[in-house]
Amino acid sequence: MKRKKIVMCGCHESGWEVIKYLLENGIKIEKFVSITQEKAKKLNVSGYKSFEDLSKKYSIPLYYAKKYTLTDPNDIGFFKKEKFDLLIQGGWQRLFPSEVLAELKTGAVGVHGSSEFLPKGRGRSPINWSLIEGKKRFIIHYFLIKNGVDDGDVFHYEKFDINDWDDCKTLYYKNSIITKRVLLKWIPRLLEGEIKIKPQTGIPSYYPKRTPEDGLIDWSKSVYKIYNFIRALTKPYPGAFTYLNGKKITIWKAQPFDTQIDYENSAEGEIVEHFEDGNFVINCNSGLLLVTNYTGKIFLGGKLNSIKGKF
Repeated sequence: MKRKKIVMCGCHESGWEVIKYLLENGIKIEKFVSITQEKAKKLNVSGYKSFEDLSKKYSIPLYYAKKYTLTDPNDIGFFKKEKFDLLIQGGWQRLFPSEVLAELKTGAVGVHGSSEFLPKGRGRSPINWSLIEGKKRFIIHYFLIKNGVDDGDVFHYEKFDINDWDDCKTLYYKNSIITKRVLLKWIPRLLEGEIKIKPQTGIPSYYPKRTPEDGLIDWSKSVYKIYNFIRALTKPYPGAFTYLNGKKITIWKAQPFDTQIDYENSAEGEIVEHFEDGNFVINCNSGLLLVTNYTGKIFLGGKLNSIKGKF
């Protein structure tokens, strides 16, 4: 492959794994674009990871964007000056402005997953939403970015399972495994123009943005829906949470425990068992939930709430 200029925009731990793999396997990247940890914290960027270590190891200059949206004149000026051929991502949760896309000779590679084929499932937090909705598969689409939301022409896709034991962390592992292989194979083809693209067809649907406040558990839902909710929001995300006597409890790991053991006088959301190792059982709609990793103080017989300050 004739040497061409590749720029990487990224700030996410799953993207870091992909970029590290590409560098180890001979893909040459001219510059990194990222954001500082301070900016990531201010903007509530979940799963942030610095690329400074890879920058130093491979002597790749690292440019910190003035704005995460890349709309600052300094950011646009950076791309105008560098005249990159191809942009690849290491986790970038913002749309790329048209002024940046116009400066790329080949284009920018978009990566977006959904439980359905695009244009279904465009938008934010698709891994989280797919778990919340109890989906059983995930499709990763690779496309050339346009100005809209995940509306680019697709050049490749891959599938993987969402099984009963997966959470958002393990789905990121699967996403990383596949994306490493796909980009290593397709980056040379993209730069040489050896691809066929397929426009998306059909009526699109969009996942909405999620915020940390959206992690509040509704104890009126079934035990399996609550389980899906918890595993969708565990680390590196802020977590699913509830309140006990006005104090916040964040649940990081839980599992459906039983549907036959009955606590007939207990309410939904009530803690009915507390074991010596710290694990505890919650009575839910249609079953029991075993909690094995959490933050906060609990006590037997306490009733968990979806309202702060109410017991």
